Amino acid sequence: MNKPETMMIDDVKYVREDSVNAPVEIGEKRIIVADCGWVFVGDCVDEDDGNVTIYNARNIRVFGTTQGLGELITGPTSKTRHDHYGTVKTKPIASIAVKSGW
Repeated sequence: MNKPETMMIDDVKYVREDSVNAPVEIGEKRIIVADCGWVFVGDCVDEDDGNVTIYNARNIRVFGTTQGLGELITGPTSKTRHDHYGTVKTKPIASIAVKSGW
């Protein structure tokens, strides 16, 4: 038997919960795009003032990718160049979830 994907109640359309993709949780390990072209990766803690503190930070100075920054979510490529920076606090322009490899 086919289950309905949607239903109408009082002219409001409802969608089955299991038919919607769940949002991706952005974890602690992230790539952070900061001001002036700085890009970091590390263990992130969001601060109340909108800043993020990045522990074990690495500055990604050469992406070494053919498909842009998103290619680094599974770790650096053989052409990626990054340097250890310790702890960094910055206001992020973008925050990208990292799957593995860093």
